[in-house]
Amino acid sequence: MPFLGQDWRSPGQSWVKTADGWTRFLDEKSGGFVGDISSFCKKDDHNKENLFNSINYDVAAKKRKKDLLNNKAKTQYFHQEKWIYVHKGSTKERHGYCTLGEAFNRLDFSSAILDSRRFNYVVRLLELIAKSQLTSLSGIAQKNYMNILEKVVQKVLEDQQNIRLIRELLQTLYTSLCTLVQRVGKSVLVGNINMWVHRMESILHWQQQLNNIQITRPAFKGTTLTDLPLCLQLNIMQRLSDGRDLVSLGQVAPDLQVLSEDRLLWKKLCQYHFTDRQIRKRLILSDKGQLDWKKMYFKLIRCYPRKEQYGDTLQLCRHCHILSWKGTDHPCTANNPETCSTSLSPQEFINLFRF
Repeated sequence: MPFLGQDWRSPGQSWVKTADGWTRFLDEKSGGFVGDISSFCKKDDHNKENLFNSINYDVAAKKRKKDLLNNKAKTQYFHQEKWIYVHKGSTKERHGYCTLGEAFNRLDFSSAILDSRRFNYVVRLLELIAKSQLTSLSGIAQKNYMNILEKVVQKVLEDQQNIRLIRELLQTLYTSLCTLVQRVGKSVLVGNINMWVHRMESILHWQQQLNNIQITRPAFKGTTLTDLPLCLQLNIMQRLSDGRDLVSLGQVAPDLQVLSEDRLLWKKLCQYHFTDRQIRKRLILSDKGQLDWKKMYFKLIRCYPRKEQYGDTLQLCRHCHILSWKGTDHPCTANNPETCSTSLSPQEFINLFRF
């Protein structure tokens, strides 16, 4: 096939960057374009100034880019599309593979934490990343991770909800960072060590803020939980999926303390999270010879993972392999895209990017 372009051995053309963009050098005497920048600079000192200005433009552009992506930026780096195509190998159409950092940047987690249905899902995902996948994130993904975490903390401080959940997340992240910082010589973290020390100090500051939070009593003096009939109180307590919430609720009032010790309540909680086989392996009898379901629950959660349930999750389309939040439009060619979507738990989302 003949090569129709310029001979690769030619010296090329000389260009200078101006305020209006890149332009070619012009020889004022001949009126033609200059091919050799060194000879042109010898002829005219004015063009030397243009060359110096072009260098200044390059430096200014790099500085603006650095200022935009530095660690002090609080805005998440995001794309216009709120979905990502998950591919694990090279094809004729696509080369390379999708990483966890790319998915973390493309999916709109900053807006997801404002949705009560997605909040617990995002927090659980942040916790799993902090445990084992923090080093697999790119530099921009790690910055987005910290920015999203800061927004989560600020939301909890304002709403005064899910305090214990965020405390556990911050403690998990701090423990992981302490381990990784000690191994910084092996280049396990992206960025300067001083930047990560500053981030660890921020985590300690957030933990202190959560410890100093004071729950304000609402000004509304209407019907409270203790004013409801006992059957309704038990029905509400059965909606709690965490045994620690039941214990905390029992510390509010003496009447709730009695209801929180109900054996049937703890039995249903054990049967919800664990299988019959797991329960039979961890039987505990009380002094009266009955099964102590409360002690069995706290023993079971130390041995087996609890059942996870979320109001909204990420969806993976089996037809086009696109990952997105439920209700997000994506370019799917299936006749009925809703039947092709599969819900992913946070752990399944992590496993999706393990090769």
